[in-house]
Amino acid sequence: MNLPGAQDREKARWVVGRSLTLDILLRRNPHYENAARINVLSEKRHIRCYVSASAVTDIYYVAKKELKDNGIVLQLLKNLLKTTHIASVTETGIHEALELEWDDFEDSVQYVAGQSISAEYIINRNPNDFSNSQIEVLSPEEFLNHITI
Repeated sequence: MNLPGAQDREKARWVVGRSLTLDILLRRNPHYENAARINVLSEKRHIRCYVSASAVTDIYYVAKKELKDNGIVLQLLKNLLKTTHIASVTETGIHEALELEWDDFEDSVQYVAGQSISAEYIINRNPNDFSNSQIEVLSPEEFLNHITI
């Protein structure tokens, strides 16, 4: 898989899952290394990563529960959102996600958010959960093994 040329990089949109984002924020092993490598690609603007708006509150909740410090969690989120964009979740999007009737509702919301930004790929630790996706879904490992810059 090749990334688009420099002139097209802003068009290359990747939706990252909530777990991948938490792996970065909380340095969760064994997933942290790959998540951090993807985050660096976003920081360097080689890719444009998005997380669904509905996932941000979940990320905050899980991070605060683990770190037990509101100030640190807010700062971590602010830092992350300097390089990770937010894909809106609308009322219509929630209804569309419900109509998909996938086993994991969070995945269906992530998918619909990806559609709303014309995402080319979704990066998720469980690509098999997206078997009905019309957007290609890659695990972090698959993404990193196939990407060239």
